[in-house]
Amino acid sequence: MSPLLAEKQKHLTSKDSKGSLLQKMYALLGLILLSGVLSVMSPHFPSFQNILSISLQTAIIAILALGQTYVIISAGIDLSVGSVLALSGVISSQLLVEGVPVLPALIIGIVSGGILGLINGLAITKGNLPPFIVTLGMMGVARGIALVLTNGLPVSGLPDAFTRLGNDRLFYIPIPVLFLIVVAVVGHFVLRRTVFGRYVYAIGSNEEAARLSGIPTALHKTMIYTLCGMFAGLAGVLLSARLISAQPTAGTGYELDAIAAVVIGGASLMGGVGSIGGTVIGAFIMGVLRNGLNLLSVSPFWQQIAIGLVIVLAVYLDQLRRKKD
Repeated sequence: MSPLLAEKQKHLTSKDSKGSLLQKMYALLGLILLSGVLSVMSPHFPSFQNILSISLQTAIIAILALGQTYVIISAGIDLSVGSVLALSGVISSQLLVEGVPVLPALIIGIVSGGILGLINGLAITKGNLPPFIVTLGMMGVARGIALVLTNGLPVSGLPDAFTRLGNDRLFYIPIPVLFLIVVAVVGHFVLRRTVFGRYVYAIGSNEEAARLSGIPTALHKTMIYTLCGMFAGLAGVLLSARLISAQPTAGTGYELDAIAAVVIGGASLMGGVGSIGGTVIGAFIMGVLRNGLNLLSVSPFWQQIAIGLVIVLAVYLDQLRRKKD
């Protein structure tokens, strides 16, 4: 890499770091204000048990959204993560029912998600197809395979050692939340402290300029979608453990929740901007909003309207920020 390119990437990373920090502060402030309002409106909201419930409910979507963060920063999109989640859960659960030990079954579930992500990446980079079309097709394919493997029926009879991953607690913290903390820390490190992470931002900021600068954009975009698939695989395994069964219809609509969490957390759908911390905050904003509206006995139909308005507002604020830049 030339010294000029290295200096330019350093400048872009520094600028993005300041922008991402500001976006995270806005998102965190919004989360605090939302929690404060709901605490006043519902005395049950700030209880310890309810906070744990919110964390557990949010963990799966947040893990799914972490993979989506890499994709959106690179100016892509992955609409298949909900279906990949379902298929990964089905594969690992069927292996468990057949007597495969927990750890290998869990790893195979995650790897299967990564393979589907790899197929997405190769179709996008080698086939020069739009990410929207490729991942939309994969959404149908993965969901169909999950239904074929199970004949549309849940996979039950999972061993206790596996289901405890989704339902037990360690030091009062649900195990899925611990998984979220670990993958978020690792994901943040990779995105902010590695060459691969810098390339993700460079590709999202200007893919053609990144390619001309010597960055192997096709390879790294394929790696990004593979990584997103692995996150979806992990989310699918944990969801199956939590539900004590693998549902072939699980994860329907989760891709939209994951994208919403990333955008609410400050990422730009135009690429080049976003952070792991912001995504986690965005996921918890959605989780807190849903939980609070449930406690207030608000109809699920109105909840969809409220969440939709929050997403539109987040995108609008991103557009204003980009105009100022």
